[in-house]
Amino acid sequence: MHLSATSRSRRVLLAAAVAAALAATPLTAAGTAAAAPTTDRQQQYAAAAAEYGVPESVLLGVSYLQSRWDTNAGTPSTSGGFGPMHLTDAEYVAALPGGTHHDEGTEDPRGDDSRLSLAGAHEPPAAQPPAEASLRTLDAAAGLTGASEEALRTDVTANIRGGAALLAAYQKEIGAPVGADTDPAAWYGAVARYSGADSADAAAAFANEVYATIAAGDSRLTDDGQQVTLAARAVQPERSWLDRLGLRKVARPDGLECPDTISCEWIPAPYAQYGPTVGDYGNHDLADRPTQQKIEYIVIHDTEGYFGPSVNLVKDPRRVGWHYTLRSVDGHIAQHIKTKNVGWHAGNWYVNAKSIGLEHEGFAGHGTWYTEAMYRTSAKLVRHLALRYNIPLDRQHIIGHDNVPGTVASTVRGMHWDPGPYWDWSHYFDLLKAPFTSTGTPHTGLVTIDPDFATNQPQFTGCNRQPPGVPNPPPPVAPCPLRGSSAVILHSAPSHDAPLVNDIALRPDGTPNTMYISDHGARASAGQTYALAEVQGDWTAIWYLGQKAWFHNPASKPTAKWSVGFVVTPKDGRATIPVYGRAYPEQAAYPAGVPYQPISPLQYTLSAGQRYAVGTVLPGEYYRAVTFDGSSPGDWTVIRGENRYVQIQFGHRVMYVNLDDVNVLPSALGAPR
Repeated sequence: MHLSATSRSRRVLLAAAVAAALAATPLTAAGTAAAAPTTDRQQQYAAAAAEYGVPESVLLGVSYLQSRWDTNAGTPSTSGGFGPMHLTDAEYVAALPGGTHHDEGTEDPRGDDSRLSLAGAHEPPAAQPPAEASLRTLDAAAGLTGASEEALRTDVTANIRGGAALLAAYQKEIGAPVGADTDPAAWYGAVARYSGADSADAAAAFANEVYATIAAGDSRLTDDGQQVTLAARAVQPERSWLDRLGLRKVARPDGLECPDTISCEWIPAPYAQYGPTVGDYGNHDLADRPTQQKIEYIVIHDTEGYFGPSVNLVKDPRRVGWHYTLRSVDGHIAQHIKTKNVGWHAGNWYVNAKSIGLEHEGFAGHGTWYTEAMYRTSAKLVRHLALRYNIPLDRQHIIGHDNVPGTVASTVRGMHWDPGPYWDWSHYFDLLKAPFTSTGTPHTGLVTIDPDFATNQPQFTGCNRQPPGVPNPPPPVAPCPLRGSSAVILHSAPSHDAPLVNDIALRPDGTPNTMYISDHGARASAGQTYALAEVQGDWTAIWYLGQKAWFHNPASKPTAKWSVGFVVTPKDGRATIPVYGRAYPEQAAYPAGVPYQPISPLQYTLSAGQRYAVGTVLPGEYYRAVTFDGSSPGDWTVIRGENRYVQIQFGHRVMYVNLDDVNVLPSALGAPR
């Protein structure tokens, strides 16, 4: 894609305008030439800070909140940002082969057989990025530093210099003092401006998090092996500088369901009738949770589009609805649906009725990365909701859209697979203050997947294109960039050369699954706990989709932790038992006039001799909601029966078995020795 003349002019003018802020003074703090390039990351930050007159702690704090000082193999973030300083160039990203589109799946996001399918109503918004300045800071940095845009995307030294130059320019624009030896407290306005936020509360929330990082300090090894340290330093920022930015003030209405410490606004999803019948309405359902029904899950999604267009999508009553949308550049949150009501987001009505849906600005299949700012606000929101609704902070209840099962056999193949293998579940749970820990030994029968995100780099393919026909895309299918992932790859035998395991729902012919980015039937993800099947040397086998699945787990560099808990096995005398994608009540539980929702098994079975990790035990429930005004028999009620179900980790997705079909045992009992 070539930039239009208007777009090119806008980019040039932006760079010129920001550059003018520096014209009155030299680009170095002392008027000297920039330091010679160095490959030491700590020195790169120090040199850039000195060159542009930015306190080093401020530069490091801003960079940490964007990237945690990582390079991410030169790949763009979910908002088109590059490098440790997250210099954004969303137009460039949109012009890359494959753009920002992938085949997310064909699911009906509502996932309710009692109503017409909404398949297609959750199509991602247009891939063309909005024109917000927050998504195009890289060209401004090019104008300030003289570095090429390509260098700012790919060269770490240039990227850090670009970030320092932007901070200095923002500081000068508001008339604040510049200099590497200036008080970091006086940089609050520039830090807030760096967020790219368009509202005062969002900019302040970002800046507050940066200063909290400076106060706490940190030291870590980056994804390319560089040790970087930010020494803890108590700073009381001068927040009055924020007023100089002239940002809009966002009203925070009563009843907004976000913690006070994060930036959040109310942008309602419409509950509206748009057609002649009481079934023509959108884009969510009224309910009274948790009074009527317990909220069991929080579902992590990505938008497959930029923040603005995605928010516009949820404002359309003919489309679908979710509870929250999170912005990448600064972590700002928009709430759309009250948590007491049911969103149409997860492709499974049973899960929708018992969950809260969070959409994160991003793209699952392009090797992109999620910003630290968004991880942090998301974790604060999820922890707040989990404590409020008594939702356990574990991977049986905090799940990805890619962990939600199909409702019946025919829907499994079309289920979505976001947020994908590049979402850092381990870091996310650290932020949730619920880190993955070892609770067992090799003899306690369970393993929790937990590879080192930075060094675990599976060679996926197809990030350049995700056309229809997944998981059999036409050529050419290029390798994805090698970068950190939460996923471990599952083989049919204890060898890297062995074929991957088969997911019979995705590949009914029994052929192995592949490394294609959306073909996730041979992966396990960080935090997911599985029943141990066998150990051979550096290889561990788990029970997975009715078979043994092997992953590399050497003692010198483990990719999993030993755990203890409970497992299910078929009751004595049962060769196989059915597995379900929803936990519905038996037919006798339905009142007169309410159509029975069949208990229909998936194409998988759980065989004698196999064991699967227990997540929780759930009642058989069906929330009836099919009309706008609740006029249909049984509407707005929860139908409960005698059936009880056990949620298990059966494959990459959670699934359910009837409690009457299984024995629930301590995982150590009968575990492999």
